[in-house]
Amino acid sequence: MASSLSRPILNASKARAAWVRSSRFSTSASKSSALKSRLAELIPQQLEYVKKVRAEHGAKSFGQVQVDQLYGGMRGLPALIWDGSVLDAEEGIRFRGKTIPECQELLPKAPVPTQEQVSELSKDWAARAAIPSCVEELLDRCPPTLHPMTQFSLAVTALNHDSAFAKAYQDGVSKKDYWSPTFEDCMDLIAKLPNIAGRIYNNTFGQGKLPAIDANKDYSHNLATLLGFGDNEGFVELLCLYITIHSDHEGGNVSAHTGKLVGSALSDPFLAFGASLNGLAGPLHGLANQEVLLWLRKMQSKIGENASDEAVKEYVWSTLKGGQVVPGYGHAVLRKTDPRYTAQQEFALKHLPDDPLFKLVGQIYDMVPGVLLEPNVGAHSGVLLLSRLIWIWGAHHIRGVSG
Repeated sequence: MASSLSRPILNASKARAAWVRSSRFSTSASKSSALKSRLAELIPQQLEYVKKVRAEHGAKSFGQVQVDQLYGGMRGLPALIWDGSVLDAEEGIRFRGKTIPECQELLPKAPVPTQEQVSELSKDWAARAAIPSCVEELLDRCPPTLHPMTQFSLAVTALNHDSAFAKAYQDGVSKKDYWSPTFEDCMDLIAKLPNIAGRIYNNTFGQGKLPAIDANKDYSHNLATLLGFGDNEGFVELLCLYITIHSDHEGGNVSAHTGKLVGSALSDPFLAFGASLNGLAGPLHGLANQEVLLWLRKMQSKIGENASDEAVKEYVWSTLKGGQVVPGYGHAVLRKTDPRYTAQQEFALKHLPDDPLFKLVGQIYDMVPGVLLEPNVGAHSGVLLLSRLIWIWGAHHIRGVSG
């Protein structure tokens, strides 16, 4: 029985590998030579560092585990290593030890990639941006009533068909070289996300034929263009801010943790990221953007624009008394205002200070913390975008498969 089943499986596997090699969508050698070369230098160093830490400290305890943490889904339990950022309940998120305002101050002065390196990366992503016809057909057959996050997950998971890592693993790649095909998959994934998002948006709202990716424009501009807002400089600037402050969040939230967990089984980045998106789609995670916007609009329809503080307060209490949560407030870790909220608030003050929804968010900000915890990033996100977020996530997966 086993041998008779193995032949068609092997034949199908060989056919799939041949298709990937011949497909015009298959990944070519990385054009981001500078970026990949730098990773090739750093990864062996990091592997040695991890080996040393585990040899010297591997048997030591990192702390106690409480029963509440087990029932609470490991909340507050240090369980993952992630160098990029750390989340403090009082201070908020820090990137490499620096707060968001400190990072903003450093941006104009700190070492940054050269224009040549930036252009090279943009051109590489543009070259990788096309999505396979089977994924286009999959999205085109989805009903417009299917939630965009569900469509997003479907499309990303289907990209697994062309996975460089899956192909390399099948061909017997050495464990020490896992990172290289993983890098290629992550670059392909990042490059294809704008086209996927644009096609979902286009199919839902009927914006006409999608424009081509412009190799001379940056990631945010191309994403804005595919969503139909490329000529709106303010929206392009918003996407720059939005993608930056959402691109890394310590690694322990639902989506990041899910991606690491699935990746630990040596599932390729497309499968791991697809699983992450399913976690992100929950109302206590990424869907909070949508929940906030719906709640604000419902409030506006009930109490009108420019409502009094008392009317807002009464509506908040009616939400709570109805057994519902006030979306955009409270956070699994943070106990003070989310600094990403502040960054978006400053953007809104600059670009849309008189927008009724933004003014309502500010009104709620002044009142609700007296009843609830401090506002989180979701409180502004939906108002600013009226769209879904796109996560740049590949670094988590490269780290995981590299050791």
